[in-house]
Amino acid sequence: MNTPFKTIIEPFRIKSVEPIRMTTREEREQLIRDAWHNLFTLHSDDVLVDLLTDSGTASMSARQWGAIMEGDESYAGSPSFYRFKSAVERLMPFKYLIPTHQGRAAESILFTVVAKPHHVIPNNTHFDTTRANVESQGATAVDLVIQEGRDPTSEHPFKGNMDIAKLERFIDEHGVDNIPLCMLTVTNNSGGGQPVSMENIRATREVCDRHGIPLFIDACRFAENAWFIKQREEGYAETPVIDIIREMFSHADGCTMSAKKDGLTNIGGWLAMNIEDWAVDCRNRLILTEGFSTYGGLSGRDLEAIAVGLEEVVEEDYLRYRIASTEYVARHIEAVGVPIMKPAGGHAVYIDARRFLPHIPPLQYPGQSLAVELYKAGGIRGCEIGTAMFGLHPDGSEQPAHMDLVRLAIPRRMYTQAHMDYVVEVVAHVFENREKLRGMKFVRQPRALRHFTGRFDYV
Repeated sequence: MNTPFKTIIEPFRIKSVEPIRMTTREEREQLIRDAWHNLFTLHSDDVLVDLLTDSGTASMSARQWGAIMEGDESYAGSPSFYRFKSAVERLMPFKYLIPTHQGRAAESILFTVVAKPHHVIPNNTHFDTTRANVESQGATAVDLVIQEGRDPTSEHPFKGNMDIAKLERFIDEHGVDNIPLCMLTVTNNSGGGQPVSMENIRATREVCDRHGIPLFIDACRFAENAWFIKQREEGYAETPVIDIIREMFSHADGCTMSAKKDGLTNIGGWLAMNIEDWAVDCRNRLILTEGFSTYGGLSGRDLEAIAVGLEEVVEEDYLRYRIASTEYVARHIEAVGVPIMKPAGGHAVYIDARRFLPHIPPLQYPGQSLAVELYKAGGIRGCEIGTAMFGLHPDGSEQPAHMDLVRLAIPRRMYTQAHMDYVVEVVAHVFENREKLRGMKFVRQPRALRHFTGRFDYV
């Protein structure tokens, strides 16, 4: 929509609402204590503005709800699967498509089939479930993002890029036989929601081709990544987003996907590839763990909703609004002095907790302390992306993560500008009183993915 006006309005109207239960600070302090200071353990009814994740939290459209009524629940060969398949192939023309109930199931199937204990798997930055699924097979997950991607203050337009020189050295050091595949995460969630350029995707593919290594894309936020390419990369300003998406995936041998992000749905995902032998083994694994190959753990109505979501997510008015909304929050938080990951990511604003709370050392989890305080102060639920999430290694040792961030992930088509103005106000209030915050410790933690179920207390 081209207008002479600066304000970018939501490209939709609201037809249904649900109430938010208002709470007091005193109530929230007791609630978070009862939850052992773990925001994942809170009841969502006790949250005012839920920015824990953008995964599966989108508001679906009237078209999607209508499509749900057309869902066919046949066990095998459902027409809903073929509508889903056509929608995926319109964007990602891989030969073999394997539906799953969400992205981590696709990761689990892929790495169960291809990863062995002696393998090492490079990525720009693995997200938590990706890393855990690699490590569950005894393999090693290694992050090779460019140096600017580790600097929250850098304004590099594509901070999610793979470091090509590091990738070359990595392959030389470990040997092709020990690298079953290479991955690229778009956008780079653990690195602040930062995009990967088309030039970098091509360069990564060239390295992989030279060494005979398959390239897979972690595609959860593919549409947002394509929009950043259109806005920031030379030569793409006039290219339709859908063509950018097709070009992105033309450089890959396969992908894992959570439809709970840029599928605009509440559940679903898939694994897709061009490698027939892997596809056969993955499909057999799917039948064992998820369901038959034409539903993969999903109902027909879910497949229908994804098919429509994939049409809506590439609409440029939607993407313009989506990225502008995130930039709005980032700009206003930064204006009051709050240190953030710059530039703004696509799906979330990342607060730099290490600079926000310099008096709390990384091994006392400044990100977790900040996230808990945002809930106490204003009922906002965010997510620590830092040492609590990534500091524990498979051998039991612990080291500070490269960054300690608090992610405020904005659900798609769910909150209004007034909600976001409230978020800015709460963050500013906590920043003014930041010296009062204390470090935290684990009082109980599992061996993997400890941030989901671990218990915290103050040091």
